[in-house]
Amino acid sequence: MTARHRLGPHRDPAVDRAVLDAARSLVVEQGYTATSIDAIAARAGVSRPAIYRRWPSKAHLIAQAVFPDVGSEQVAPDLTSEISKVIRGTIQLFGSAETRAAMPGLMAEMREDAGLYQKLSARLDTPTRDELAEYLSENRAAGRPGLDPDTVLDTIAGAALFALCVRGIDDLDGFSASLEDLLLHGILGMRAQAEDGGAEPS
Repeated sequence: MTARHRLGPHRDPAVDRAVLDAARSLVVEQGYTATSIDAIAARAGVSRPAIYRRWPSKAHLIAQAVFPDVGSEQVAPDLTSEISKVIRGTIQLFGSAETRAAMPGLMAEMREDAGLYQKLSARLDTPTRDELAEYLSENRAAGRPGLDPDTVLDTIAGAALFALCVRGIDDLDGFSASLEDLLLHGILGMRAQAEDGGAEPS
């Protein structure tokens, strides 16, 4: 007799949705630490085994719940538009109530579970890093050559994480505009002049 894989083709997507919805609600209501698998199962109306057949731990479940697939088909026409797109997408991602509530706990979990970070990275930041690398290449970028896409994305994500999950700011649009201005024009106020490709103090 051939055993069916526990995550096989008959997995019910309605159970997945119920569990993920329950996890998002509970982490906002109770915080990451107080949100348990038992509580999620009760809220979703499913059994503990049904959850563990889908996710190996609470951390993996909540990570998927608060960080859905953010893939986008939008293609930015130039480097400036790409940076703006990444900034606004990252701030929207970290700005949700469930992400703010879950992120401190997930960061602690990622220190202990390398597999959790790898899964999140593959779904969230690796595609963005690859996109940035294309735009920052010599053939695509109008800005300084040699910029590291990892440093650019780390700067954006680090700023968003601290501002939204630590400082708790609420003006997402204002912060997006401020961060865009800083990254695209710099601290010293040197703004590129589109008409002649030069630069002068603002």
